[in-house]
Amino acid sequence: MIKKYIKKPFLSFSTFVLLFICLFANISKSQDLQDNIILQPQGLEHTGIYSLKNIAPELTGEGVKYAVICRSFTYIDGEPQNDYRPFTLHNCFKSKTFGFYDHSEISSGVSPHSTAICSILFGEDPDAFYPDTGAFIYEGTTPNAQADIYEFWYFISNYVFDHSPPDADIITIAFGNQFEHWWTRGIESLVEHYGLNIIASIGNGTDSHDPVLYPAAGSNVIGVGVVNSVNSDNQAINLSNFSIVYPENSSIGPTANGQCKPDIVAPGNCLAADIFEPNQYEPTGNWSSFATPLVAGAAGLLVQKAKLEPDLSMAVSPYGGNCVIKAILMNSATKLPYWHKGFLSTDDDHTAPLDYIQGAGMLNALSAYEHLISGQQKPGNVSAIGWDLNQLNNNVTYEKIYKFSLSESDNKIITATLTWNKNFSNVYPFESLPEKDNNLRLELWAVDLMNPTNNYLLDYSDSSIDNVEHIHTAADPNFTNYEVIISISNNDDQKAINTIQRYGLAWNASIKGEEDSLFWYDLNSDGVVDSSDYAIVMVNLLNSPESFENYVFGDVNPDGVINTSDIEMFLENNNRQADWYIKNN
Repeated sequence: MIKKYIKKPFLSFSTFVLLFICLFANISKSQDLQDNIILQPQGLEHTGIYSLKNIAPELTGEGVKYAVICRSFTYIDGEPQNDYRPFTLHNCFKSKTFGFYDHSEISSGVSPHSTAICSILFGEDPDAFYPDTGAFIYEGTTPNAQADIYEFWYFISNYVFDHSPPDADIITIAFGNQFEHWWTRGIESLVEHYGLNIIASIGNGTDSHDPVLYPAAGSNVIGVGVVNSVNSDNQAINLSNFSIVYPENSSIGPTANGQCKPDIVAPGNCLAADIFEPNQYEPTGNWSSFATPLVAGAAGLLVQKAKLEPDLSMAVSPYGGNCVIKAILMNSATKLPYWHKGFLSTDDDHTAPLDYIQGAGMLNALSAYEHLISGQQKPGNVSAIGWDLNQLNNNVTYEKIYKFSLSESDNKIITATLTWNKNFSNVYPFESLPEKDNNLRLELWAVDLMNPTNNYLLDYSDSSIDNVEHIHTAADPNFTNYEVIISISNNDDQKAINTIQRYGLAWNASIKGEEDSLFWYDLNSDGVVDSSDYAIVMVNLLNSPESFENYVFGDVNPDGVINTSDIEMFLENNNRQADWYIKNN
């Protein structure tokens, strides 16, 4: 006979329930801990890169090729010693394969500068740790992109001198020279002839005695300045909160020839890979070298999207596609406190398209993506956000007109950005060819469809020097129809050379952003408005005739002068505090 044995439960029902509750609580606790682990570098969060990846997780840089140009860390008798490479043994580079190009007769070494830049661009580490922040997930801008790392002089002699572009969608350069040279012009020539996206750091400001540096100062290159982190004793707060652009740390325009620079700004103080330990990270500090990979990374995400979608392919065309990417990045940028075109005045300067301190504003990757996916739209009726790659003939008198309407114009800001390449010879020493250059004009008109006599020019941008025109102005609440008009401003010059001028255009009508940022008043970025900020205002007031870049900090209204109205506004905001300041105290 077979006996059936029924085992008694090892646990009572009540004990089982209790264990289930404890297990669920532990899972929830584990989930809470995971949710509290933030991504680094937080500059990517501040500029919308992580937000963009949340809505488009496929954007990782896959299929995008970078050329990262790095200087050697050591020179002997003026010769680079090939210590330009990132520290590839670091944890954040475990899954990366870089291509390296240098002078093979010299053994290679490691550069902390290159390591930090490459980690911000390509780093990936799910188990990262820094004592002041605790555990975090490290994720660079484009971790799945391909990257070739070039020693600077190798790149100049093998690609720029030969006028032969590398196999790359984006070239990034995080250093420069205060003077224009044949190689800086050669880089601009590569941009013009091959439609390359070249993004370079603008310089580290007056504290480093840096003027605007070339090649970032070049007309065809995207020059990047740095947004400072806040000024706190808590390192974790500094790494996750950012303020405005200070000339002490970010070089400002105009250039020697009067051109507006930088083009755009981004945070620079990022946690980045360290060269001494494979699991160690260190803050980079407020340097434009480390703001540049944020902009280059955002450009890479746009390039990836444009490659994936045939309808967006003109944004990566070798025939002026770089102008589209540049126009989109600049048009979508966020205006920080004290943004003002040109020199300080009571009205925007129509002949200076950008702010000399922050360019078009701070990188906003999410808005740039929204610009891109709105699609290319040809002249005629267009939506309220879009872009185009088009051309004008300098010997034909006509305009390109883009017409759009708003359901209502109250509290709306209209922004439009026009970019094109200047001309350079394609052989050494790559002289500029001003006789081939055209000067384009950008206009914004308010239009009354029922009574055209009411039409009027709302704003315009027409620099005789820059190859960027930028409009950022409030919509007229009495009008719902608008026209963006592109024309050749110097058509009366009767040039002997018949030229076709390609251009990139981006435009957008958006809700007016926050105008009451703490950083209008917290001039030293320490999180509280107090007597130290009033002291800065008074110093700027006294120094204003000699130093306009300081003078602008304090003119809150802004009416072109620091006066009693500004002082009253500072007093009204006395003891106003940032959220991070309150939590830290």
